[in-house]
Amino acid sequence: MKQDSLYTGYPNIGEQEEFTNYIEDIFKRRWLTNNGKYVKQLEKELCEYLGVKHAIPVCNGTVGLEIAAKALGFNCEVILPSFTFVATAHMLKWQGIEPVFADINPETYTIDCGYAESLINSKTSGIIGVHLWGIPCDIEQLQYITQKHRIKLLFDAAHAFGCSYGGMKIGNFGDCEVFSFHATKVFNTFEGGAIVTNNDQLAERIRLMINFGFNGEDNVINLGINGKMSEICAAMGITNLKTIARNISDNKERYELYKHLLSGVRGITIVDFESEQTKSNYHYMPVIVGDDYGNSRDRLKSRLLENNVLARRYFYPGCHKSEPYKEIYSDLPLHVTNRLSESVLILPNGQNVSSKDIEKICNIIKGGNV
Repeated sequence: MKQDSLYTGYPNIGEQEEFTNYIEDIFKRRWLTNNGKYVKQLEKELCEYLGVKHAIPVCNGTVGLEIAAKALGFNCEVILPSFTFVATAHMLKWQGIEPVFADINPETYTIDCGYAESLINSKTSGIIGVHLWGIPCDIEQLQYITQKHRIKLLFDAAHAFGCSYGGMKIGNFGDCEVFSFHATKVFNTFEGGAIVTNNDQLAERIRLMINFGFNGEDNVINLGINGKMSEICAAMGITNLKTIARNISDNKERYELYKHLLSGVRGITIVDFESEQTKSNYHYMPVIVGDDYGNSRDRLKSRLLENNVLARRYFYPGCHKSEPYKEIYSDLPLHVTNRLSESVLILPNGQNVSSKDIEKICNIIKGGNV
């Protein structure tokens, strides 16, 4: 890595020569969008990889969430964790749906199922579970709760491509799941996403919605917007899908190195990713900075940046303390969310981060423990 560059997790990129060949073919064919050859191929390969019936590519994950929420009939109120990227809440508010914020489980950092169930009332139309940092939600319990109360279950799987729960890939749960394929994710299509479901009727409704409600050339039969993925983005996805297993394996090696080098550092907790029934993609590298570290999380973040290391706060300060929600929700008793948002730091990871980079980052962290 160049001396003047930041130690940060740049996007994963597959074989560039293969991608270039796809681009040349796209230019030759002059079919740039509208469900072309490469979008269809990516959809087929995603279905095979995830083991699902339908994996519908979309232009980005946020639009995917909006379409999924609309297709599921979300209205009035929907319960979700405050500890998530603000797009999860925004996409509800954008559609006139009130986000109702739940706290998170202190062990998994995903939505607290008991807390979520306590918020259900006559206005509740659904729950959104967010798989965080490659850690799946308590899917079984959320499915039980939503079936019991006869409401819909959507999973925001932006962080969870390649992860699994109970031996099945994420994408197979709830009414549907939405992936982000943004450049920062373990698998990217430059910009993009996919709505994934095993429900044939729901998939048909979603396909109409991503293309203005068209059924055929000039027959509009449903409300819809433009959520389609382009051919170039799909080509990037086809390229990157070939290296996803290697990327996840490399991520795990980097995680293990971080864990080894930071073990025993007072006040630094490495987040555990896997349990008996889950597997992670290890794409995010979160550490929790405790009161006994010797410096605050934000001071450590600044110290890392002073040494050319870009670390991030995920998610700070929590949706309930961000606009336009904080005037109403900032005093909610989301104690675990508040504590975690003040203490978690995401360290650089990904294809561009070397073992020497990790050693330097860990030495800086150790040096701050004084």
